[in-house]
Amino acid sequence: MSLPEPTVDVTRDRLIEAAARVFAEKGYDRAGVQEISRRAGLTTGAIYGRFTGKAELLQAAIESRTTDEFDELFASHAFDGHATDILKLVGSHLVTTPPVDSDHDDGALLLEAFIAARRDADVRESIVNVLQERAASLFELVEAAKADGSIDADLDSESVVTCCHAVGLGFLVFDAIQFPLPTVEPWEQLITRLVAALRPVAESKGE
Repeated sequence: MSLPEPTVDVTRDRLIEAAARVFAEKGYDRAGVQEISRRAGLTTGAIYGRFTGKAELLQAAIESRTTDEFDELFASHAFDGHATDILKLVGSHLVTTPPVDSDHDDGALLLEAFIAARRDADVRESIVNVLQERAASLFELVEAAKADGSIDADLDSESVVTCCHAVGLGFLVFDAIQFPLPTVEPWEQLITRLVAALRPVAESKGE
């Protein structure tokens, strides 16, 4: 009796995992579907049966490696008090990321995607989709902080979200060139000050 064929989900997961490694190692332009399928132990037909092409596969790879940290923090109750405590915690994590795992170099994968996005409209659209999903989570967090009074309601939420994205993406570039980062304690002090500056003006002046 022959063994059952792998389920669609299992096959898709294998393709995404292989694609993430190949994209991170070779870059988007030099990553071929033949190499990706070979790493996954499948044929190129398995790719085209589930993805429209490399751009969609790249987006799936990025999404699979980008955990929704905000949802995890909410679920684990890793903060206490205002929603801004999550912003402080996530900001602090920028200088405490674990050593890069050669098999799971998420930063390299995302950076390669940004490089390819300058030349490939499909990749650019994929990256925009990923960032918009992250922006939506951040936007909800900022709105929750406005509701509980820990962020000034007069501040533009989209501007706050853009600022958070800019800082995070800047650290991605630092990591790519192994630029030295500040030590944890002074960085956490700075993040605490910056988040505190988002509070209502009257409250900030009262401290």
